[in-house]
Amino acid sequence: MNKSPQIVTSDDILLKLCHSVSHVLSSTTASQISHAAMVQSITRTCLKPDLGCFSIFDGGFSGLVVINFSAPAAIEIYRSYMQQMGMPEAELAFSHTSDEVGDVMGELMNQILGDFISKVNKQLQTSIHQSQPKMLTINKELTISIDTNLDEAVARRVSFKTQNNHIFYLEFAMDKTEFIKLDEFDAEDEFDPDDLLAEHGNKHESKPEASPWTQAANKEVAGDDADELLNELGI
Repeated sequence: MNKSPQIVTSDDILLKLCHSVSHVLSSTTASQISHAAMVQSITRTCLKPDLGCFSIFDGGFSGLVVINFSAPAAIEIYRSYMQQMGMPEAELAFSHTSDEVGDVMGELMNQILGDFISKVNKQLQTSIHQSQPKMLTINKELTISIDTNLDEAVARRVSFKTQNNHIFYLEFAMDKTEFIKLDEFDAEDEFDPDDLLAEHGNKHESKPEASPWTQAANKEVAGDDADELLNELGI
């Protein structure tokens, strides 16, 4: 009996984006960022207070990503990220209106979209490209509607929660489309270059220190190991 073809819908693509948001923000802040199990159907996407970020993508399909951060959520994520980067707490901004906060949140948005696009390219075998994310500090009385020229647009909103229970929202609009899997294929394995470097570093650190004579004899082998690492990284 023939199996029914696997169909990937717009909501499946949204779920991939939600996973990218949770993964990138959790890993860069060393905290738990989670998304709701329920998704809300909306009629339009908007930038809302306190800090709104958006990016447009096109290619295999077109769409728009908006993330609206409350001030507490933005500050928590910003400060956790900067402390992970080794910045002293005393030197960090306290207000979401700081340019530094906007720059960091824009950079994190870039990383989120990069992770999402990589997933789409590998798992759906199509290519999409993003615009440079734009970040705006928005007054409490202001809401900015963003219109897109999409075919039968599907728009959704998903809530996220930080480790300290601060809420922010992802709004997502894209063409109403489906991807139908006609044949089996192996998606490329994802790897983290940092993990690969650490793995190779641990190999050498675990060995006892050799004598100068042994070290000299092993120079050629070390060169081969370096070449192997560069090959694995695709360099």
